[in-house]
Amino acid sequence: MQLAKAVRIRASRSLVAFLLLVPLLQIHPAKAQTPSSKAWTVLQAGLGDKTAEDRAIAVRMLGLLEKDPQAPDLALKALQDEKPEVRAAAADALGQMNAKSAAPKLAEIILSDEKEVAVLMACARSMIALGDRRGYGVYYAILTGEKKSGGSLLDSQKKMLNDPKKMAQFGFEQGIGFVPFGGLAYGSFKMLTKDDVSPVRSAAAKVLTNDPDPKSGEALVDAASDKSWIVRIAALDSLARRGDPSVISQIESELNDEKDVVRYTAAAAIIRLSEQ
Repeated sequence: MQLAKAVRIRASRSLVAFLLLVPLLQIHPAKAQTPSSKAWTVLQAGLGDKTAEDRAIAVRMLGLLEKDPQAPDLALKALQDEKPEVRAAAADALGQMNAKSAAPKLAEIILSDEKEVAVLMACARSMIALGDRRGYGVYYAILTGEKKSGGSLLDSQKKMLNDPKKMAQFGFEQGIGFVPFGGLAYGSFKMLTKDDVSPVRSAAAKVLTNDPDPKSGEALVDAASDKSWIVRIAALDSLARRGDPSVISQIESELNDEKDVVRYTAAAAIIRLSEQ
């Protein structure tokens, strides 16, 4: 009898304990996955995707995560990807997220034997955005074919710059961000330029607008008489914005250029510089 009574007491206590626990279970249900954790799952899947195109897109989107501590590490890891489009996207993302600590790594890539000009340009662009003026050196080399420090580009890099198919992969987007071509459709622009190299060299000339190095000013003066009229107008535009009136005598001959747009650009540049 006593044993049976003890069993009933234990059972009663267990029931009471269970009934007391039920409300707690209702108040604290199993933790659901948050929108943020779901988003990271999706983005991580993209970063590890087997196709380079998807990886590049996912890596580039890391640039939106300026305040997230994981983003710089993930982008730095992507700088080691076997595909150049992914490496270039990673370099771009580091600049967009203002990852200043990544500048030394980007500089290391620029000084290495990296063969893909697209990657070098992305690294340079981000270095400039991060306040590191060494990035201008890449654009100087693209415009002139020579490095600021002396010596020429690697043969593989020169080959890349003169490969229309390669340049077409990234040149158009970087090369028409200046007046008067910003509003033209790709087909119209192609009809005007007849090549894929000039847009990239003109983009390089535009970037050098803000480089205080006198060597860049000299390179732009030379580019003002380049065989490509696209490059000529970009160089003249940059020289006008740099604000050094001493170059007027060196670009005055462009007032007689065979292309109307070059003549007009030269005229506006000289007027602006004369008013400095």
